[in-house]
Amino acid sequence: MARPEAPPTSVDSEKGSGAPAVSRAMRILDLLADAGGPRTLTDIARELGIAKSSTSNLCAALEEGRLIRRVGSGFLLGRRTVELGSHYLAGFDPVREFYRLCEESPVLSRQLVQIALLDGTRVLYLAVHEGRERFTLSASVGDRYPASATAVGTALLAELDDAEIAERFADDRDIVVFTDRSTSSSRELLRKVRTARERGYAIDDGELHPSVLGVAVAVPAATRSDLSVAVGVSLVRPMDEDQEEVVAALREAAAALGRPPLVAGAPA
Repeated sequence: MARPEAPPTSVDSEKGSGAPAVSRAMRILDLLADAGGPRTLTDIARELGIAKSSTSNLCAALEEGRLIRRVGSGFLLGRRTVELGSHYLAGFDPVREFYRLCEESPVLSRQLVQIALLDGTRVLYLAVHEGRERFTLSASVGDRYPASATAVGTALLAELDDAEIAERFADDRDIVVFTDRSTSSSRELLRKVRTARERGYAIDDGELHPSVLGVAVAVPAATRSDLSVAVGVSLVRPMDEDQEEVVAALREAAAALGRPPLVAGAPA
């Protein structure tokens, strides 16, 4: 069974950093992003191992910049984080293209489709097309879910070599379990990833929700420097033909997303 991810110690996270104040401020933002509710100054200082006086100065600067906001005696993320995230997504070409492809696809247009990138041992959801009703635990934009329990996570992990996967999931206690079908060990995860490589797409069969089948395909990177992303669909009690139809549509969308953009004036 999983345990919550513990934040790194102040010494570990700031080792080699040329700007420790910036590193500490980023860790405060990460903590509040994962907190699920307000955190007091004392909470933040204790959980991050930072002196309370330093924490107070950092929080004051973050609050002034609207990156965090005060709620009662605690802090939450501020509206500026939403603005920055929106600007980032606006400049991330795959997100704009993702929405267009979902709207134009006769299959994906009526499904719950997500695009996500790998962030350590989790996936970060960049966009969601809601072609049908959402269900419990379905991801929203900005959510981070365990890569081990999601189809998009498995598809992205399949792009890595086994040694890197084993390193990221070295402790089985860090693998989050949602249902009795969830992957619960690094050995199971590697087996699932290898199957996804052979099959050409990934699935999670009831790992997040007992009645939901997740299907996902990694988007081929146009260049080596591109971020790796995957597109996935969540199906509720699907028939075999539904899965086949969705896989074909996802492969088509992934191929389109992976094509380098046309340069104006270049031959088509």
